Amino acid sequence: MNHQTLLITGASGGFGRGAAEALARRGHRVYATMRSVDGRNREPADALRQLADRDGLDLTPVDLDVTDTASVEAAVEGVVAEAGRLDAVVNNAGQMFVGVTEAFTPDQFAAQLDVNLVGPFRVVRAALPQMRAQRSGLFLHMSSAAGRIASPFFALYHASKHGLEALAESLRYELAPYGIDSCVLEPGPFATGLFATAPGPADADREAANAELRPVLDGMLGGFGQVMESPDVPTDPRLVVDEVVRLVEAPAGERPLRTVVGFDLGVVRRLNEATEPYAREVLDVFRIGHHEQPLTPA
Repeated sequence: MNHQTLLITGASGGFGRGAAEALARRGHRVYATMRSVDGRNREPADALRQLADRDGLDLTPVDLDVTDTASVEAAVEGVVAEAGRLDAVVNNAGQMFVGVTEAFTPDQFAAQLDVNLVGPFRVVRAALPQMRAQRSGLFLHMSSAAGRIASPFFALYHASKHGLEALAESLRYELAPYGIDSCVLEPGPFATGLFATAPGPADADREAANAELRPVLDGMLGGFGQVMESPDVPTDPRLVVDEVVRLVEAPAGERPLRTVVGFDLGVVRRLNEATEPYAREVLDVFRIGHHEQPLTPA
């Protein structure tokens, strides 16, 4: 197996933490990034350092805040300077706002997009010069089933993930001539801390004006809780970690654009299959090929 140098965002916990350890145990060189490694995330950063020392893993915590361009650029430059290359980026950092849409402020909406959409763009932009020079690389974007559907009370989150899906797909066509893959991973509901840390609306007056929607929201969140507790629904985060490993180690040019993991609400896999031919037709309209060299005139 060809060992790679990887950068993973949002590696203080959840999918990012699991993927960092799993990939390091398979011999890859992993830079596990997170905000404030010497502050709020000192404990998970120290735990990764201790794990690396104890088990002889090439696993290094790195300070990176996806909402700060200078932080992103400094982290990527540091990785490239130390490792001499960058083979894969896992854009995993994310946040989820949940509540009555009207009651969120524009600043909250901007914050949601900054983490889930602009953040991955910052990381891509910082990493691309090195990957382009190598004529190889992978951007694996952590989307969600929410990136393909829409439901009430998750509008800000849906908007950010739908945007990430579009960004990832456009990049796929642009970067293929350089030998760089852009792919999307779409987990369903999983047992992570995303729900527990989800910010609610900041505008109390607008939330109060929508009080009649509160029972609907509570019922919906209760339904999610039942799904998570069902023995028939796959919610082990390890399933997502395993898929990250598989996609990282898959041959270049053979990775699918979209990969669904876990419970897809009964529709996401079918939706992906149904829309793929239309995506190809769009490329044909623009007279763009869609095989090995998507930017070659058709």
